Parts: sequence; C-alpha cells; structure tokens
Amino acid sequence: MSEEKTLIIAEAGVNHNGSLTIAKDLIRTASRCGADYIKFQTFKADNLVSQEAKLADYQKISVSDKSQHEMLSRLELKYEWHSELIETAKLEGIKFLTTSFDIESTKFIKELNLGLFKIPSGEITNLPYLKLIGSYKQKIILSTGMSTLDEIEEAISVIENEGTGRSKITLLHCTSEYPAPFNEINL
Repeated sequence: MSEEKTLIIAEAGVNHNGSLTIAKDLIRTASRCGADYIKFQTFKADNLVSQEAKLADYQKISVSDKSQHEMLSRLELKYEWHSELIETAKLEGIKFLTTSFDIESTKFIKELNLGLFKIPSGEITNLPYLKLIGSYKQKIILSTGMSTLDEIEEAISVIENEGTGRSKITLLHCTSEYPAPFNEINL
C-alpha cells in the first residue's frame, strides 16, 4: 500500500451485535481514538455454515444461540446498512472497511467501491475467493495468521495471476490467538 505512516485499523468485526446503532457508535469511538479505518465483517450465514453446525464449547458459555448458523445470522452486517455506515464514517473522518467471508459478500463489497479489500487469514487457502478479489485489481491487505509461508506465497501468486500487482498487496502479520503469547508473535 506504500503508505507514509502506519495505518491504525479499529477492529469492529461483529461487535455491533446485530445493531445498526451500535455499529455507528463503534465508528464514532474509533474516530475519536484516532484510527484511520474502522473494519467490520460482511458475510451471509447461509454461505458459511449449515443449519446444523454446532457452537464451539467456548461460544456456549457466552451466547444463547442454539447453533453456529443462528449466531452468525444474528451477527450479519446487513447489506442495507453499509451505505449508512459508510456515510457515518465519512462524517466522522474515518475510512470504512469491511472483510468479506464468502463470494456473494465479496461481490457486494466490490460494488461499494472502497478501493481496498481485507482478506482474513482463514480465507488464505480459499482459491476461488482469492481469484475473485485478485481480478478486481485493487489494493489488498492479506492477513497471514495460521498460515505457512508456502500458503502465503501461493495466495500472493493466485492474486497476481488474476491481475493484481504485488505492489498492491500488503501482508498483515498476525497471530490468531488472543491475547497472543509473546513467544509466538515472531517479531
């Protein structure tokens, strides 16, 4: 991305809990804290999990949902909210960003003309997903948590083969354990 400074991306994720009001509050808070971007997650539960997918043990402790599908459906960032959230971000002086997790949502995000795609580490081996984003020839932040160097190299190759130049790809080093133990940070 060749930015002059380190970008601060506030991770809103699904912490809006299915509420447009909370999503707007997250934008305002991130802006007040000086973040450059606020990042949400855009997906359709039907495209990610079956109706029968069970909750993980740690999720059973914190949610009352009966299944992964029920929980993810509740946490979807509604397509119709995006334009309002983008406008709120503009008014607050922060850039809006969202990560897609499925092909349908990726195509939807493309229509928003954000100019930047954030690929989550869990999709680094999803070749159809990578090919689609690579075909858009826009800037990309590629998360590498849980990935091997071979997987990272292959993802970059797939994206480049679809027309997005390496200069448009920024690798995001991350660990996928929260909080990350210092001995696993690899810095």
